[in-house]
Amino acid sequence: MYTLDLIKKIRKRGVREVSKISILEVGPRDGLQSEPEILPTEVKKEFITRTIDAGIKQIEVTSFVHPKKVPQMADAEKLVESLPENDDVTYIGLIMNQRGFERARDCGIDEVGMVIVSTDTYNMKNQNVVTQESIDNWLSIAAEAKSAGIRTSVVIACSFGCPYEGEIDPEHIASIAEQVLKGKPDVLGLADSVGVAVPSQIKKTFSLIKELAPSIPLRTHLHNTRNTGLANAAAAVEAGVSIIDASTGGIGGCPFAPRATGNIPTDDLLYMLDRSGVETGVDLRQVVKTTDWLEEQLGRAVPAMVPKAGIFPENAEINMQ
Repeated sequence: MYTLDLIKKIRKRGVREVSKISILEVGPRDGLQSEPEILPTEVKKEFITRTIDAGIKQIEVTSFVHPKKVPQMADAEKLVESLPENDDVTYIGLIMNQRGFERARDCGIDEVGMVIVSTDTYNMKNQNVVTQESIDNWLSIAAEAKSAGIRTSVVIACSFGCPYEGEIDPEHIASIAEQVLKGKPDVLGLADSVGVAVPSQIKKTFSLIKELAPSIPLRTHLHNTRNTGLANAAAAVEAGVSIIDASTGGIGGCPFAPRATGNIPTDDLLYMLDRSGVETGVDLRQVVKTTDWLEEQLGRAVPAMVPKAGIFPENAEINMQ
C-alpha cells in the first residue's frame, strides 16, 4: 500500500503539469476531404457552427487546393464567405502554394496554414514541387501574409515517417524548422501524416523544435492509423505542445498517403484531456452530439469511441470552461 510520502514523490518526479490545451478542429477540412461524399456548403457551415457552439476557437475550415485534386474542397471561397463573423474564432485555410494563398487572402480568411512535407517524394505527390521549393514558397508568402494582416501557421508533414522514404531523422525536421522559422510563423506544427509515430518520437522531435523556438506556440497533427494517436497526443502535451489538431468523430485522412486514414477523434481526445485535468474550454457533450449529427450526414458510423461507449461518469461535469 502506498504511503502519502511515496505518492508525493511519484507525483513530483512525474510528467510536468499542463493547465490548458487548445483544440484545433480539422474535421471540416482534413476530415471531409477524404470522405467519399461531397457535402453541400450549408452542411459544412452547420458543422462549423456546431463546432463553435461547443467552444472550439480554432477551426481549419477548408483548403485552397485544385478542385480536381480534392473535389470535396471545391467550394472553399463560397464556404468562407458564408461563415458568421466571430472575433473570438479563427478560421484557418490550408494552402500549399502562392495561388492557394491568394485565394485564401481574397476571400477573407483569418489564418493560412502552409504545409511543407519533409520528403521530396511525398512533397512532389502532394504539391508537385520538392521540399526546398515549398520552403522557399512559404518564405515569400510569409511576407505577403504579414502585410495583409493574416495570421500564419506552418505544419511540417511526415515529421515522423514517410510512406515513400521511410524513417525520418528528427535532425532533418529540425533543419526544415530552422528555415521555416525565418518567415516568423505565428504557430509551428509537426504532423504524423501517415500515423506511424510513437510517443518517444513525439517527445524527441518536439524537444528539438522547442530548443529552436522556445516561445512560439507548437501544434501537432496526428493520425490514428495504427492506434497510437491518443498516446502520441498525451506525449505531445508532456513535450510542451499547446495546440492539438483533432477531427470530430475521427473522420478523415490524407488522399495522397496510402492507408493514412483516421485523424484522432476530437471526442476521444477531449475525454482523455478532461479526465486528466487539462483545461480545453470545450464541451465534450456538444462534440458528441455533433458526431451523432455527422453520422446522419454521412450515412454511416464514424471511428470515435466515446460516442459509442458513453462519457464516464455519466453525470460528470466535463465542460472545462
